[in-house]
Amino acid sequence: MPDALSPFRNSLLPVGSRRLLAHANAVTCVLGGRTGPLRLEHKGLCAEGDILLVRPGIVHAVALPERGADVLYLNGLPFPFQVPLAQALSGMLAQLAWEALRGAEDATNELRARLTVSSATPRDPMAEVVRAIYADPMQRMHQGELAHRLHLERTQALRCFKAATGQSFRQFKSWSALQFAAQQMADGALVRTAALDAGFADTAHLSRVFSRYFGLTPSAAIAGLSL
Repeated sequence: MPDALSPFRNSLLPVGSRRLLAHANAVTCVLGGRTGPLRLEHKGLCAEGDILLVRPGIVHAVALPERGADVLYLNGLPFPFQVPLAQALSGMLAQLAWEALRGAEDATNELRARLTVSSATPRDPMAEVVRAIYADPMQRMHQGELAHRLHLERTQALRCFKAATGQSFRQFKSWSALQFAAQQMADGALVRTAALDAGFADTAHLSRVFSRYFGLTPSAAIAGLSL
C-alpha cells in the first residue's frame, strides 16, 4: 500500500462527450471508456485500449466511445512506463483501475502502489506545503512563503518542490485550484462561484485553464455528470 502519510489527492472526472480536444494532462491519469475502447492521438502517434494510463505533459486529443469515459487523476505519481503517450492496462492493473474509476478507495491505493517505481514520499515540511495548497487554493501561496516553509533559498525551494511533486510550483497551484473548482461544480456550484472560490479571476479564466488541462469546457464537464 502507498505511504499513509502521502499528501497527494486523487480526483475523478466523468466525461460525457465523444471527444476531448487537444490538451495536456497535468498529472498521470487513468482513462477508461464506458462502453468500449478509446483512442489517443498526438502528432502521428496513437494509443488505443479500453483503459489507458496516460503520460502527463503530452498534448493529445481523445476519441471516446458512446457515453464517454471516466478519468482518474493520480496526483504526484510519476509515469512508470517507457512509452511516448499512453499504456494500455491489462490483468490485475486493469481490474484495479476499473474499480478505482468506480470510486473504490482501496483499489485506488493498490493501483498507486503497483504503479509506483519509487517508494519516496514527500515528508514534512514539504508534505505540509502540499496540504496547505490543497486546503486553500484561493490563497495562491507565493514563492517566498514556500522558501520560508522549507527553510531554503527560493531557487532551491522551487527545485525541491518540483522534484517532490513532479510539477513546478506554479503548475501545482494552478492544477490544485482547477481540481477544487471541478469538485465544487460536481457538488452543484455554478461555474462562476467555483471559479471565484478557487481563486480564478473570472469564469473566462477558469474556462481557459479547464480546457487546457481537460480538453473540454466546464459546461461540457457538468453535462457529463448526469450520464
